[in-house]
Amino acid sequence: MSLLKANSKITSETNFLEGQVLLFNKPLGWSSFDVVKKVRGIIKAIKKIRKIKVGHAGTLDPLADGLLIVCTGKLTKRIDEIQDQKKTYTGEITLGATTPSYDKETEIDQTFDVSEITDEIIYKISKKFEGKIMQKPPIFSAL
Repeated sequence: MSLLKANSKITSETNFLEGQVLLFNKPLGWSSFDVVKKVRGIIKAIKKIRKIKVGHAGTLDPLADGLLIVCTGKLTKRIDEIQDQKKTYTGEITLGATTPSYDKETEIDQTFDVSEITDEIIYKISKKFEGKIMQKPPIFSAL
């Protein structure tokens, strides 16, 4: 994976010590720290430096893919500000199946008949998940 292709303006002249905000589509199976470690290693190799601050603005589980915001240098001090921004989440569900961990960390342990579930029922129930809700995170979730 070529992480530095995330922003076509990044070159060997890019000042990572002053700070950059890099956007990545974190791949499935990678932890957020795996991405940070890879970015740090690439920057150190390109810039021929020994130390560079690199951090991410919000942890994604290894079994999640999606936007991961990575900051370098002086901009790592703004990670909290970035994390406080409004977010929109999307996802995919499997109807009629459960797992012990409530996510893809464990195998499906039960299945149920869903033949009577219609698009209208799904739409009506989905309205209950709009706005602010208290969520029970999966057992292995990166809180």
